[in-house]
Amino acid sequence: MNQPYAVTAVTVVVVATVFIGGLGLRISRTTSDFYVASRTVKPGLNAAAISGEYLSAASFLGIAGLVLLQGPDMLWYPVGYTAGYLVLLTLVAAPLRRSGAYTLSDFAEARLESAAARRVASLFVVGIGWLYLLPQLQGAGLTLEILTGAHDWVGGVVVAVVVTGAVAAGGMRSITFVQAFQYWLKLTALLVPAVFLVGAWFADDTPRARFDAPALLREHTVLRIEDTIRIDLERPLTVTVSGVIDGERVTRHTLTLPEGGHRIDRGTTLELPESSPVPGRVSAGGDPASWSQPLSGGRDGTHLYATYGLVLATFLGTMGLPHVAVRFYTSPNGRAARRTTLVVLGLVGVFYLLPPVYGALGRIYAPELTFTGDADAAVLVLPDRVIGGLLGDLLGALLAGGAFAAFVSTASGLTMAVAGVITQDVLPPRGVRYFRLATLLAMVVPLTVSVFATNVPVADAVGLAFAVSASSFCPLLVLGIWWRGLTPPGAVAGLVVGGGAALTAVMATRVGLAADGWAHTLMAWPAVWSVPLGTLTMVLVSLATPRHIPPGASAILARLHLPEDLVGRARPEGSER
Repeated sequence: MNQPYAVTAVTVVVVATVFIGGLGLRISRTTSDFYVASRTVKPGLNAAAISGEYLSAASFLGIAGLVLLQGPDMLWYPVGYTAGYLVLLTLVAAPLRRSGAYTLSDFAEARLESAAARRVASLFVVGIGWLYLLPQLQGAGLTLEILTGAHDWVGGVVVAVVVTGAVAAGGMRSITFVQAFQYWLKLTALLVPAVFLVGAWFADDTPRARFDAPALLREHTVLRIEDTIRIDLERPLTVTVSGVIDGERVTRHTLTLPEGGHRIDRGTTLELPESSPVPGRVSAGGDPASWSQPLSGGRDGTHLYATYGLVLATFLGTMGLPHVAVRFYTSPNGRAARRTTLVVLGLVGVFYLLPPVYGALGRIYAPELTFTGDADAAVLVLPDRVIGGLLGDLLGALLAGGAFAAFVSTASGLTMAVAGVITQDVLPPRGVRYFRLATLLAMVVPLTVSVFATNVPVADAVGLAFAVSASSFCPLLVLGIWWRGLTPPGAVAGLVVGGGAALTAVMATRVGLAADGWAHTLMAWPAVWSVPLGTLTMVLVSLATPRHIPPGASAILARLHLPEDLVGRARPEGSER
């Protein structure tokens, strides 16, 4: 990839973000402007902004990487992301807007009349926001490293500075315009190169250029192993080795590895000739690649369980994502919130048609990425591999700009949501000045973690946030909107048990505490049991504490479900909320 072109594209995205954010700053004058854009964002603009922030690094890079790793088995992944808006549309969108809240914490307090429920909800908003911010910063680091050779932390710092500046300057009003612009930029950045890449594939008449062909190297390839791995060969493979393989040190010697399993230590270099099959990488609990392979783990049912675990997390976790929920508070009314969700379904659905194309092409033209663990880079390297020349450089630059827009737009929404909670629940709520300080605090923690956390594929790091969201806020929102019997003790218990169990299980798996097999699968993909656990805990504890049903439960439920014009007629003149 031509570095000057790519760096120019990233620079244009950064400058455009700052410029558009500055336009929003000129019309952000009140506290309501900063938090919810004064609740005046129309469905078309709001849908583009929601799509812009929702289509993150996991969507732009991660899905293509998963399809490259596992083929069509991963095509259901974007379906879960998109279908989550169906649940949100049916059960949550309009009532959430009618609640009159600014954040999920506000909703919890208004519905349950409990400061304790608000504090626990705030902790989960901040935690989920930081979990989701981490892969955005890491994805930016990966992109800038590929483009310029810079250290992997540089891209995260650039995104952190741009996002913190844009959010602190203009709040929700600014980032609404920024995110809407970045959705259309991301769609264009994927669509235009995809047209050229597919056209080049059709023009390629070599036998290997087929989506269903075995992964073969198209040229002599040198692979450097960054982490100790195990491979499984179906047939003998001739390779030139410099390093340690199967416990023996080899200094640039050509040898033939017999079929079966082999261990390759970190720092080893492999040279494979043209047309060599890409070695199959064996996943285990401690192998970083296993984090991106929910279908791994043998043929004893763990494949199917893990698939359903991730589908359930993406399907139910969308409604509880802080940066998604906060955008519905910007709609003028509940009807506009529903219309916004319908448009989002269309925009997100169109976008998700494209990443699988890059994953399939990556298996043909960049199959070694499945072996090195750099599958997330497939989108960025394909133009140079498939087309090359000036056109390849320009298309690669367009993709680089789109990828950076994905990081910036999602990070903006997450930072906005986390900063809003920190302002209201941690810092003294004294206006815009403290909101800007909260913006800085919202970014510092994930930026620090991203410098030290490595080998976490972006799609699966996002999956962690979805699992925690589905296990905590999904029960809270559904029961809070549709069941009068929910009590503050029940809500708090469900949040802690469901969300806490999901977070603990996945983090324990990440650090290698879970044994291989079913134990690893159950903990790595907990939504199948953690969502029912959180919901059941809320219901049972609420049934056991009926005296704690808030006195105003009936009134707030009526407000959530009645159209605004009916509620408005019932309110005393001049009243709010």
